[in-house]
Amino acid sequence: MSTFFDEMQMSFADVKITDGTKIDTSDFLQASESLVKLFDLLGSTAFVVVQNDMNGNIAKIRKKLLDDPANASTLQDLILTESKTKTKTATQGLLWLSRGLQFTAQAMRETVDQPTKELTTTFTDAYGKTLSKYHGMFVKPVFKLAMQACPYRKDFFAKLGADQAKVAEQLKVWLEALENIVKIIFDFFVSGNYGKGL
Repeated sequence: MSTFFDEMQMSFADVKITDGTKIDTSDFLQASESLVKLFDLLGSTAFVVVQNDMNGNIAKIRKKLLDDPANASTLQDLILTESKTKTKTATQGLLWLSRGLQFTAQAMRETVDQPTKELTTTFTDAYGKTLSKYHGMFVKPVFKLAMQACPYRKDFFAKLGADQAKVAEQLKVWLEALENIVKIIFDFFVSGNYGKGL
């Protein structure tokens, strides 16, 4: 019986990382697109805003990869290439996408580590620790509404797959890989202050 993770186009666990830090852009985009589908399982139209935001940022990065494959094959190369130009569209897209990924990772981490808590609680807590500081007064209520619309924990996990032992194992591997990739990206942004003004 297949699970949500079996059906992914690519898992973060399979994203190529060379030299311990250079993240393959194409792999990263495929894994990010697969992650966006996770919000479908949350089953609320309130999450459309989250998905649209992430998909919009994925599109910005993909355009850069298609336009300039030689200088955008890894996320680090893409940022370094754009840092020398006035236009930082893909870098901005990556920064915001990474914030969305960080929120998702935090929400899933809290959900995994606190098995007695419902998703409305774990997702709201994660939002407070990650995305909310970047959002203005018009965006915050939209996201807070989405968090309140989370399904019951048992229903969400049932949608991940019937074999819950397999789901738990796959989720663990996927989540650790996602957390590692998010950390690498943010460390790189900080190292050169590449997110300034974005």
